[in-house]
Amino acid sequence: MPQQPPIRSTSSPPVRPDASMSLLNNVMDHSLDEGYAEAAARRDAEEGGLPSTLRAKLWLAAGLVLAALVVTVGAAQARISAPVVAKERDELIDRINAETATADELEKSVEKLRDEVGARQRAALRAHGGDTGERIALLAGATAVHGPGVKLVVDDARESGSDGGGPRGGGFSDTGRVRDRDMQRVVNGLWESGAEAIAINGQRLTSLSAIRAAGDAVLVDNRPLVPPYTVLAVGNGKKLSTAFQDSADGRYLRSLQQNFDIRTSISDQEEVRLPAAPSLIVRTAEPGAADAGKGDGQGTADTEKGTS
Repeated sequence: MPQQPPIRSTSSPPVRPDASMSLLNNVMDHSLDEGYAEAAARRDAEEGGLPSTLRAKLWLAAGLVLAALVVTVGAAQARISAPVVAKERDELIDRINAETATADELEKSVEKLRDEVGARQRAALRAHGGDTGERIALLAGATAVHGPGVKLVVDDARESGSDGGGPRGGGFSDTGRVRDRDMQRVVNGLWESGAEAIAINGQRLTSLSAIRAAGDAVLVDNRPLVPPYTVLAVGNGKKLSTAFQDSADGRYLRSLQQNFDIRTSISDQEEVRLPAAPSLIVRTAEPGAADAGKGDGQGTADTEKGTS
């Protein structure tokens, strides 16, 4: 009868679920070869510590000494040059202040001379022309005037508009800003509508006045003005206002208001006061002789008489 194998009293240990993946487990547990691990540890130890040889230590000390020397020399030079730079800066500021003061004095002198020339021109007109001279002075802007008229205010839009066409045409990056051409059309429209005297922001206009631009600034006779632009015109207030608003320039202004939000307002005034214009400098034109004028007038009268 065959002998039965002995029965063990203890049970065998349970089998791991990943027993069939022993190679993968070995790769995961030992991802770095032992030789590579030892080399990496040795390299970290050498780099993290101080140089082990005397020569390396001497080179390190020399480098530190050189760096300290460079920093010290730079600080010394900065300390030495600082007073010189500060002195030059103070001298430059003093020169700027002096030149600015000189320019201000010259500007005051020019204004004084301009007022003096204007006063002498007005006096000469009154002395030699009588009532005619006063009328000429008034029309030329050489004397202050007052009377009924209109007040027209033109101001930039609160927010800039987009670039576009409209009455301005293309090419403007900020169509919500009042331009010199806008003020030119406003002034021309007022003259055409019957204005007898015009001033913009207190600047009296004459037959020699020019409205131009310098960047974003509007210049009247080379003097920069800032918005809002207040235009005062002497004339028959109600008639002047109606005629301007019905004119092509009045419609142009309304188009700017509708398309680009430029702010405008016009109102009749019982009385407006305009200052005298600066002195008018005429270099080429000369008055005609009195006799020649009479001759021309007589000839015209004879011609009209003969025609009739």
